[in-house]
Amino acid sequence: MKKIIQVLMMLWLMGMFVSNHAVADQYPDRVMDKLGVGLANAVTGVTEIPKTMTIVGNRDGVVNGMTIGFLTGIANAVGRSLSGAFDIATFLIPTTPFVKPAYIWDDYNRETTFVESQMR
Repeated sequence: MKKIIQVLMMLWLMGMFVSNHAVADQYPDRVMDKLGVGLANAVTGVTEIPKTMTIVGNRDGVVNGMTIGFLTGIANAVGRSLSGAFDIATFLIPTTPFVKPAYIWDDYNRETTFVESQMR
């Protein structure tokens, strides 16, 4: 019985080492991805204004696009830029982006949403 417990402990320790090693290999990639997303969002946040105006205008009409779309676009631009700044400041902690889609050019015809960040 003691021998079985020792073998199981050794297997468990080996599993812990292998899984931590795999995570360590992914860490630099995830950190650099987060930094890239942060830089892109901080710089391209202002493009949320015409994007949102176009989406709302196509969906609800030109007048709504020029008013509601414009105001929503400003809010989305501020949100995307702040999300990018936050990702830049905390890029050493790999999390998912607050903003969906992560890049503004991903699925350009989809409205921007903001979600809770989660550990990757």
